[in-house]
Amino acid sequence: MHSYVYASLRKPDAYLWLASRDQFDVLPPSLALMLGELRFALEVELSGERRLPQEDAQLVVEHLRTQGWHPQLPPKSTMATCNHLPYQSDPADRRGE
Repeated sequence: MHSYVYASLRKPDAYLWLASRDQFDVLPPSLALMLGELRFALEVELSGERRLPQEDAQLVVEHLRTQGWHPQLPPKSTMATCNHLPYQSDPADRRGE
C-alpha cells in the first residue's frame, strides 16, 4: 500500500500517515488541532510484513485502509514534556523590577 507520512511541527516526534497525499479532510478535527501544521516527510510503499521502527506495520495498513489515516505519536513521557513549556520563572518574581 502506498502511503504518505507527515511530521507535526507542533508535536515533536509525532507523525501522520495518510493513504492519499494531502488528504487532511479525513482527519477528526481534534487530531488535526493537536498535530497542528504538518510538513511532508516521505512517501513509502507499506506492507504488513515491512518492519517499522516505532509502529506495527499491519496496524498502520489496517488504519489506512479503513479510515485513511494513522497517527504515530511519541511515547507518553515525550508527550507530557512537549505539551508544556519549560518553567522559566514566576511572573510574580518580577514585581519589584
